[in-house]
Amino acid sequence: MAVTYDYYRIFYFVAKYRSFTRAAHILMNSQPNITRAMNNLEQELGCTLFLRSHRGVTLTPEGEKLFAHVQIAQEQFQAAEAELASDKALQKGHVSLGVSEIAMHCLLLPVLRKFHLTYPGVHIRITNCSAPQAINAVKSGQMEFAVVTMPEEMDKAVRKLPLAEVQDIVIAGEQFAGLRERTLSIEEITEYPLICLGRDTKTFEFYSHLFADYGLVLEPDIEVAATDQILPLVKNDLGLGFLPGALAEDAIHKGEVFEIHLKEKIPARHICMVWDPGRPIGIAARELEKMIRESAHPEKQGS
Repeated sequence: MAVTYDYYRIFYFVAKYRSFTRAAHILMNSQPNITRAMNNLEQELGCTLFLRSHRGVTLTPEGEKLFAHVQIAQEQFQAAEAELASDKALQKGHVSLGVSEIAMHCLLLPVLRKFHLTYPGVHIRITNCSAPQAINAVKSGQMEFAVVTMPEEMDKAVRKLPLAEVQDIVIAGEQFAGLRERTLSIEEITEYPLICLGRDTKTFEFYSHLFADYGLVLEPDIEVAATDQILPLVKNDLGLGFLPGALAEDAIHKGEVFEIHLKEKIPARHICMVWDPGRPIGIAARELEKMIRESAHPEKQGS
């Protein structure tokens, strides 16, 4: 039996208000159309659902049984419609994204602050991840999109949009003050203790390739798990550290560390947005994505 949903919807309002007239008004339809629809529903179900009288209508036992089920379904539909409307207005909703430490500190924090202040009802779930982890998570649908430092070559199943350039520098603490006025080569800095991200990171791979270009092997004295662990170690004179300039700027300004001038330029890297074009994302995620794009490329706002 394939009864049209419209019949059940009309039945819900007639049964709820015990009136064909009021149901017609709510549904913005005519009473004859409402009556005809209910006659058809009774005919298709093979039972009487309403007892008509000059005082209105009452439900038969069969009508009561049907209403118990239709009421649940209709109220679920209404709740879903209200939830979607709330999501559309960004009063509620959720966003799941992957973020690397460098992307968070060098680009995303002010954008996330603006988004949260504008849409406080939207729940944001942020996962710290590397570029390979981000690509896998985006492809599997665990994240709607990611903002990470990306390699030049990547999985063709996902798309990337460069958002910002990241320029690393080498920093040192007071114990190495004698290097402040010198310009060192990459080979010369290997004579000093080095602090770098661990061997399982793309950053370590990046520097390994850089050192190899000059016939050198990267052998850091201290390997750390997170970028934000490098600066405290450098401040405490445990070695020279590789760090994005934007993350060291405040400490350099305060005189806590200083930049070591290199003869060779460290190649710039890029913070990229990564997404799977074959997977739709939610309304809230689209709005956050738009804010990130506009923050990175303000000249494209309104385009």
